[in-house]
Amino acid sequence: MRHFGVVEFVLPLVLWTFRIPFCVTARTEDEAPRVIGAPRPIIAAVGDDVILPCHLQPTFNVQRLTVEWSLPDLKPDPSDRLRGVKYVHIYRKREEDRTMKIQSYSGRTSLFTQELTNGNISLEIKNVTLADGGRYRCFIPKLRSRVRQATVRLVVGEQLSRCSVHCFTSSDETHECCWSKGIL
Repeated sequence: MRHFGVVEFVLPLVLWTFRIPFCVTARTEDEAPRVIGAPRPIIAAVGDDVILPCHLQPTFNVQRLTVEWSLPDLKPDPSDRLRGVKYVHIYRKREEDRTMKIQSYSGRTSLFTQELTNGNISLEIKNVTLADGGRYRCFIPKLRSRVRQATVRLVVGEQLSRCSVHCFTSSDETHECCWSKGIL
């Protein structure tokens, strides 16, 4: 008669017990969260408050991760000897990091921190200026995914105004349009 030792009995039990959580938490590449930006430009007038939409799909809690918003087309400042990266907004260690922020965005940007648990990493910019127009990149450096970044284009015009255009067709229709000075 053979007697089983502790290792022979416990080891298979431990392996079986821990196999289930690993199987449940493993994700395929198709299920990994992806950063999604806006498919079309966001259009705003000078002085508007805008939201640059960006989120993770499927929903994923990013509260403990770093979220970076930057201007990918911005040339480095030649007077900066360290050539440090500057950000429009950076969220790190569960708070905004103001030390690496572009000065012109100081006090004007925010994330919806209560929504980070739902994967919402949209950026709000208050009181936009003409200089704010351009491409913005939202990036999560430590996200375990092939798609860790997305871009959003912001177009800022001097004036936006609404007008009505009346078309004289067989059924007197009214169409609304938007006219812009200096947007496109």
